[in-house]
Amino acid sequence: MSLASETRRAVDGSPFLVDALRAGVVNYTAAARYLDVDGETDAVATAIRRYAEELPAYGTDAREVRVRMERGITPASIDGSQPETALFAIGGTSFRSDSGDLTAIVATGDVDTVALGTTLERLGIEGIEPTAAGVGEGAMMLVVEGVAGADALRTVEDALEAVPVRE
Repeated sequence: MSLASETRRAVDGSPFLVDALRAGVVNYTAAARYLDVDGETDAVATAIRRYAEELPAYGTDAREVRVRMERGITPASIDGSQPETALFAIGGTSFRSDSGDLTAIVATGDVDTVALGTTLERLGIEGIEPTAAGVGEGAMMLVVEGVAGADALRTVEDALEAVPVRE
């Protein structure tokens, strides 16, 4: 494998680095030191720079969505009883509106896995760790601790204002 192809493979293994290259905010020498590529640092840096020139520019779009918060969410085992009351289900757990301690943030409209990933990343930066999250058929739901609900709502709204464009 050539140094250039090995470098591209290593860069592609770090999605944050791909985004940073697309945005034009990378120190190529520092990136070359970071990557686990056999070769001289200057040669790896050159391969990174050349790869960056081929990548599409980084861009974001605001998504057309409606975001709302629903308090009183309870996780429950999926046992076949009352499946119509579940707001969201994953694995063996459903989340129901049932006077619980959790809060659901629901976004409907132009949502997809990229919007979900962007939102999860932003929540992580804010120190908010969802209990569950998913997206499907024009709806995205994140379940958080009740005390984090208002902060999570604002973070989700902000995240959906600048979702990266994937080309």
